[in-house]
Amino acid sequence: MSLPNLISLARLLAVPLVIWLVLKDQIELAFWLFVIAGLSDAVDGFLAKKFKMATRLGHYLDPLADKVLLVSIYIVLGRIGELPDWLVILVVSRDLLIVGGVLLSYTLSHGFSTKPAAISKINTAFQIVLAAAVLGDMAWGPWWDTQVPSIMYVCVAITTVASGANYLVQWARGFSGEERIG
Repeated sequence: MSLPNLISLARLLAVPLVIWLVLKDQIELAFWLFVIAGLSDAVDGFLAKKFKMATRLGHYLDPLADKVLLVSIYIVLGRIGELPDWLVILVVSRDLLIVGGVLLSYTLSHGFSTKPAAISKINTAFQIVLAAAVLGDMAWGPWWDTQVPSIMYVCVAITTVASGANYLVQWARGFSGEERIG
């Protein structure tokens, strides 16, 4: 298994520990583990591209690890009242849309490419930064101006909608040649 794949796998395996630490009110440790997991997303991608270590497994494992990490932390932070419900629903719905679209595409033998657009990478970065900021706020108290959370919520919301719309447009183009049944 390549180093980037091991890093993605470690990120995936870190998710239950991060969630458990949040639920057990071990927020400082949860923060650091989440930040390391979030940074590992950039590291594995860099290594895969720079050193030509990209693999078919990594093509699926990396985004899966991202989705599991972010959906899990957003659900938990929403459940404990640290993120607004509307934002959690938006983030989780987008990722369910993507996973559902990929599964549908494979079911219909389209083999949809899961290579993310730039907006999706920006969205993932914003989601990671917001979750880390909320965990940091929980661990060490408020450090930001009262407007910062609202601005961060808007950035995550806008990029989430734009990324989801980008996937929908790609799928619409891919499915436009489908034969009608009936």
